[in-house]
Amino acid sequence: MSTGRFVNSMDPRSGLEVIRDWNGVAQVVLRSPKGASARVSLHGGQVVSWRNDRGEELLFTSSKAIFKPPNAMRGGIQMCFPQFGYSGTLERHGFARNRIWALDDEHPPLNHNDNGSKVSVNLILKPSEDDLKCWPHCFEFRLRVSLSKDGDLSLISRIRNVNGKPFSFSFAYHTYLSVSDISEVRIEGLETLDYLDNLSHKERFTEQGDAITFESQVDRVYVSSPNVVAVLDHEKKHSFVIRKEGLPDIVVWNPWEKKSKTMVDFGDEEYKQMLCVDAAAVERAITLRPGEEWTGKLELSAVLSTNCSDHLDHPAII
Repeated sequence: MSTGRFVNSMDPRSGLEVIRDWNGVAQVVLRSPKGASARVSLHGGQVVSWRNDRGEELLFTSSKAIFKPPNAMRGGIQMCFPQFGYSGTLERHGFARNRIWALDDEHPPLNHNDNGSKVSVNLILKPSEDDLKCWPHCFEFRLRVSLSKDGDLSLISRIRNVNGKPFSFSFAYHTYLSVSDISEVRIEGLETLDYLDNLSHKERFTEQGDAITFESQVDRVYVSSPNVVAVLDHEKKHSFVIRKEGLPDIVVWNPWEKKSKTMVDFGDEEYKQMLCVDAAAVERAITLRPGEEWTGKLELSAVLSTNCSDHLDHPAII
């Protein structure tokens, strides 16, 4: 797999560090003072890399990923809007992840807050004429991606109805986490919740057991979920702490062996090294009246597993 990146440059208009993939699509690079980094592609507004201060890649990208618009790359964090999955009449996961976004001129593209603890990029997506033909609603989708001084990654989406009539949508941050071995991973925070099983025609079940572990294909939507969930990786001895706001659901997906072999942009054995845990609004559509705006927030932290319970017991507001 190669993105064929060119030499880094500075965008004179925004002051952002920008690289370009082999298709010429810009990617914005965010760097923390301690050495963590993230890359955000203008193709789909997709976060294509998130590395800690040791240079370890924390997001999964398939070795067979296709880096060619208009299709989204298999991996990273994808913006699923205005539809998740095949729940409506649009293309799978909606069109936002397949479009070219723009730097948002109305907000400072590179933003340090008062204590200089975050570096950010602001992107914007508006519908094209073709988009309006298949989904006739005018919107403004603003996305801010930030990297904290400690390497935490946060995404804030703001979707505004600039239409003359209400519209409804579903949404997800489709997040591919890199794990050592899926059989050594568990999720905490979803115990006893109801979930919709996409492998059983969205039949509703109730989760049993102390934590979620993996030994076969999983494709579930956990509804009315807590705002903090943890993914524990025993072999790497670290955990992902997922914090969310405005997103009531958590989607958990791993294709396992049989499904993996049917995907052209996914390796046959790669299911062992990835897990999707998506902050989402899927079960109930979000409806915006003219002029209304919705906000959905996600924050990802990678912490030592021994400290994980502290994050679950004391959720921070993002």
